[in-house]
Amino acid sequence: MTELLVEKQDRILTLTLNRPERLNALSENMRAGLLAELEAAERDPEVRVIVITGAGRGFCSGGDVKAMNERLNAGTNERAWEDVLNPTRDDTLLQMRKTPKVIIAAVNGVAAGAGFSIALGCDIRICSDRATFLQAFVKRGNHPDWGSTYFLPRVTGVGPAMELLCTGDTIDAAEAYRLGIVNHVFPAESFAEETAKFARRFADGPTVAIGLIKASVYANLERDLKGGLQQESLSQIVVRRSEDYAEGIRAFAEKRPPNYQGR
Repeated sequence: MTELLVEKQDRILTLTLNRPERLNALSENMRAGLLAELEAAERDPEVRVIVITGAGRGFCSGGDVKAMNERLNAGTNERAWEDVLNPTRDDTLLQMRKTPKVIIAAVNGVAAGAGFSIALGCDIRICSDRATFLQAFVKRGNHPDWGSTYFLPRVTGVGPAMELLCTGDTIDAAEAYRLGIVNHVFPAESFAEETAKFARRFADGPTVAIGLIKASVYANLERDLKGGLQQESLSQIVVRRSEDYAEGIRAFAEKRPPNYQGR
């Protein structure tokens, strides 16, 4: 069975984690495939937005705890060092941040541990009203990885992040929305359709400007105001040389919807 489903349709790339029998727990093949597809998407001009979701009842249950237990029982736990030091994890998160394409986490079910972290690494998160979220690491006596301690405090603030990280409590979709973890909650029955509709807004948008907005937002999290203003000015210089900018101005003057080509 293919552990990562890839579908590209009308400028939207959908990557579906596909181990539903284990709630899409991460395998080595899945991690490697996710990184490879994200790298390929950055180079593909036909991809203008990326959606990451899960097959079946789960988004991603994180690390494969069953496999970890099997290693412990077999006395081969030295593999744990390979898991911790494996660069694929870090390279994936850095690629998600680096690519100018907006990445949407479409959380259809449980997002636990590293699965929650992957969602946090996306630019925007939406979820089904049946979704649940938990930082499960501490429940296994483990420390978070996949960027949880970096991303979560920036999303929720330090207090809520500390509570979630140190208790491993499960929260539902409504609480995730209240904490700002997700942008929108959609009914489970229409989640696929709502996800496609939401992604379409970015696929039809001015790609050059959106990519630079993404870069500016993340860069300015680490800058002072002066540096942020300089970043905005440099980005506007680039945008105003794009075809999308000219199309946006013409469309406004002609009182019609713009037809952005991503150039």
